[in-house]
Amino acid sequence: MSNELSANVELIKQHIGEYPDFPKKGILFKDVFTALRHGEVCKAIKNVLISHVRENCPDVQVIVGLEARGFLFSLLIAAELGIASVPIRKKGKLPGSCAQQEYSLEYGTDVFEIQKGSIVSGQKVLIIDDLLATGGTMDAANKLVQQIGGVVEQNVVIIELTALGGRKKLEVSGSKVHSFIQYDDIE
Repeated sequence: MSNELSANVELIKQHIGEYPDFPKKGILFKDVFTALRHGEVCKAIKNVLISHVRENCPDVQVIVGLEARGFLFSLLIAAELGIASVPIRKKGKLPGSCAQQEYSLEYGTDVFEIQKGSIVSGQKVLIIDDLLATGGTMDAANKLVQQIGGVVEQNVVIIELTALGGRKKLEVSGSKVHSFIQYDDIE
């Protein structure tokens, strides 16, 4: 990583908010929205994302953003590169015919959906979200994209909570993962 990109990543990290006991007691929530309050950090995020995609996934054809923070980054990348931006949302929020993938939560399950026809079979896809924790939502997104014929080139996140093992889960299933900022602590 160049000195400029390293400086941008450090700037982003300095502005990541921390909220103790959110969403429940014992959790130290890392919040990318806090960083987006600063114009220079928004530019830094754009620079690191675009640089990473151009260097590591130059042939990507679709950027898939996960609900909801991933939407911000998917459109940013897609607009800069002139390629498609496709959302993956929770069940019941997308119109038309949708493919579904169930995934596990701490207490129960949920379902992700993607509109059928939003990715052409064989298209190279990059999936983006703000944070990787246990890997459940990203794993479901990978399966969903593959279900409709997309080829997942890489999963990209701004923040990774390494202690929760999401990367390992994704890599075991064959996914490539990139994070810009890693935190080893979860409390």
